[in-house]
Amino acid sequence: MPFIASVSKIDLPFKTPQGEVKEQARIAFTSRSPHMERLMDVFDNTQIVTRNFCKPLEYYTGPSTFEERNSAYLETSLKFAIEAINSCLAKAETEKGAITDLIFVSTTGLATPSLDAMIINAMRLNPHINRLPVFGLGCAGGVSGMAKASTIAQANPNAAVLLVAVELCSLTVLRDDYSTSNFVGSSLFSDGIAACLILGDNHQGLKQVKFKSSSSKLYYDSLEVMGWDFTNNGFKVLFSKDIPEFINQNVRNDIELFLAKQNLTLSAIKNFIFHPGGKKVLEAYQDALKVEGDFLANSRIIMNNYGNMSSVTVLYVLERYLNHGFEDGYGLMMAMGPGFSSEMVLLEMKN
Repeated sequence: MPFIASVSKIDLPFKTPQGEVKEQARIAFTSRSPHMERLMDVFDNTQIVTRNFCKPLEYYTGPSTFEERNSAYLETSLKFAIEAINSCLAKAETEKGAITDLIFVSTTGLATPSLDAMIINAMRLNPHINRLPVFGLGCAGGVSGMAKASTIAQANPNAAVLLVAVELCSLTVLRDDYSTSNFVGSSLFSDGIAACLILGDNHQGLKQVKFKSSSSKLYYDSLEVMGWDFTNNGFKVLFSKDIPEFINQNVRNDIELFLAKQNLTLSAIKNFIFHPGGKKVLEAYQDALKVEGDFLANSRIIMNNYGNMSSVTVLYVLERYLNHGFEDGYGLMMAMGPGFSSEMVLLEMKN
């Protein structure tokens, strides 16, 4: 079975207290749209303490074009993706020349050639690496990327698959958009970059976390639940207030059906590696699954300390499990994203 050799995450240079973000948002939004003052409490209700940002706070209050923000995305993504990759390879004691496949996941910036090509050029990786850039999966992209990487490594036991996820959500917040979605997004979304190395079974190493199976589901007639509108000014966020209820109605049945195919029940899952979309999303998971104890503690800690980093967040949660300990048994990675969709990966975890 393929196994996860290492995971690395980036603490970006401008980690900012949520209280400071709130005050900047008050200046930016309510000075030009006074009615938004009534929404300011949303910052206090997120349970986010600090946010991971790629730029200083004052950058976001100044004028900028979509072209300028996308250029910042490209420059920052490349710089810190390389840092994450080098850290990941060092942890796994793997040379960069061993990489056979590179999956790049992002939904917050545009590049053609894609950023995986830029990474290969900058790092002088093997030019014959199989590349798979993945765009548009939003918060579900990290779990989907893990599934794709593991499937490749399952098909080729000699594969060394590098999964890189980059989301610079802060660069997508529109300064002149006074919609509720944009405002709520400004209270939640942050920046993150992570790298993960998945190796085929022929590789040596500590095979503590093995890939077992994966599942994808697209819910019919739910395209409007989450996504982007692409405007002249950039990426305009769309998400519905009904997301927690959607999760509450669907997630338990989806998980049980997925686990049943592996002859497992929910009680077999000891490690819940869930994307923390926000306080209400975590509460929806708790209400739906009714698992005893604080089974989403690691997800909540990442949300508290970093905010919602879209696809990258679940890899930060995984990294925390690997560094701070996990229970022997099965682990379930899960995230919901645009479509509306869900992605799941089943892991076998043993210390």
